[in-house]
Amino acid sequence: MSPTASSHAQPPLEAPARVLRLKRGEERRLASGHLWVFSNEVDTERSPLSAFAPGAVAELRSYRDAFFGYVCVNPHALICARILSRDVALPVGRALIEQRLAAALALRQRLGDPRYGRWVFGESDLLPGLVLDRYGDLVVGQIATAGMEALKDDIEAAIREVASPRGLFWKNDSAARDLEQLPRYAEAAFGEVPAEVEVVEAGLTFSAPLAEGQKTGWFYDQSANRARLGRYVMAGARVLDVCSYAGAWAVTALQQGAARALCVDSSQTALQFAEANARRNGARVEPLRADAFDALRALSTQGQQFDVVILDPPAFIKRKKDIPQGQAAYRKLNQLALGMLAEGGMLVSCSCSYHLGADELLNAIQSAARPAARFVQILEAGGQSPDHPVHPAIPETRYLKAFFCRVTGEVG
Repeated sequence: MSPTASSHAQPPLEAPARVLRLKRGEERRLASGHLWVFSNEVDTERSPLSAFAPGAVAELRSYRDAFFGYVCVNPHALICARILSRDVALPVGRALIEQRLAAALALRQRLGDPRYGRWVFGESDLLPGLVLDRYGDLVVGQIATAGMEALKDDIEAAIREVASPRGLFWKNDSAARDLEQLPRYAEAAFGEVPAEVEVVEAGLTFSAPLAEGQKTGWFYDQSANRARLGRYVMAGARVLDVCSYAGAWAVTALQQGAARALCVDSSQTALQFAEANARRNGARVEPLRADAFDALRALSTQGQQFDVVILDPPAFIKRKKDIPQGQAAYRKLNQLALGMLAEGGMLVSCSCSYHLGADELLNAIQSAARPAARFVQILEAGGQSPDHPVHPAIPETRYLKAFFCRVTGEVG
């Protein structure tokens, strides 16, 4: 550990005001490995949440005073605290963050080229509220919690120490920050930050907008599923990429043998990047700017058919109350897609909605197949790429579903 890192590490916290205490019997979920503390689990008589500033570090203790870990507190959020360390000798500070970043990087080095992909995936890398993606020697980060916001200076210093990137850009503009009463912003932390990110995936090169792009600029979580696509793309296939963004699925399919790829997206900027990404890989895509549902209806009216249809929409279900409406949207989108598939064609149906389970997406596909008079065979199921590991005690870290389906006209 460098002298600088040591000077930033916080000493163990012992003052009573810095202890967050649980109610009697509320430790079971945390003891099983979960990292979140909900406000109704806190003994507010002995440790009132109002005594903590947003982002404050505290010891988490049970009703009987057993140490459960060091947490960052946000008194204004439903998830009022998140565990960052369970080791009493390893308090929250730069030394801890460096250790976590180094461990996360070592994992990505085992998975492949760590220069392109997700470096840190929040709770799954024991840094709840922090996401880091790498684009060569550029790091793009997102902070979703008050605790990580308070630790931002230490995070930036740790990133420099562990990876030495030429630049770090904070894309802190997601709606998740609203839940923590954090402002949205996007800014360069240090170094040279370009307008576009560069990506290398499966031998292909892509670019995507940074400040105006989605997520951190790219959807690394789908990279393993795009790699799976190859076995299902027949030579000369006609491909429809719905909600295409910068064309990753379409360009991959063309590289895998498809002859034609139509990209549908509501963003003109995204489609321009899709066209440019096809050109830089020696291919061509056809852009169609439209709402996904409107586009599928129009293409169906025109009698167009495709051998492969990829559905990779944004999350239709962001909150539990959205579940009925979201389920209907997934069912309708799949029904429209099924009606456009040629005999024996492939449907790749995805959902990034945590609140829609894998079985529920399967049900949406099958419910869509019946009125479309199609028979669907599930050939393969995919999830998020390995650089988005799942924390086994935190189901919220498993959110992406993808089903590879063969579709025929025979009614099953």
